[in-house]
Amino acid sequence: MPKAVLDSTVLISAFLAKTGVSAELLRKAKNGCFDICLAEEILEEVQRALLQYQKIRKRYHYLDQTVIQYVQTLRIVARLITELPLIEVINSDPDDNMVVACALKAQADYIVTRDNDLLSLENYEDIKIITPEKFIGILRKG
Repeated sequence: MPKAVLDSTVLISAFLAKTGVSAELLRKAKNGCFDICLAEEILEEVQRALLQYQKIRKRYHYLDQTVIQYVQTLRIVARLITELPLIEVINSDPDDNMVVACALKAQADYIVTRDNDLLSLENYEDIKIITPEKFIGILRKG
């Protein structure tokens, strides 16, 4: 079964668009199609973005408690990866390094993201870095 790290862009998208590809990925993970690996740092970034970014809050209407419950559910569904190695792969956005570090520590097959800094790597240490659309295509074939 493939292992994948979903970054905050995908997790936030899944929260905001229940019928989108990112939400479908979460449903597939819950159904055992692949293992989601996440780090506390990724979950914190998701929660912070959903609670604090006014641009998102103005466009989508949701309660703080709904965000907190969502992040708690992710903690249950995902395999939590701790003690991430310190790596510096992406200089343009150092926060992206935690996603790569999580994937390395988890020995993940994929990083699934919409982040262009991550996508520009394409591969890192045998980890494929792809969009949610490409990953859902792989899952549908497999």
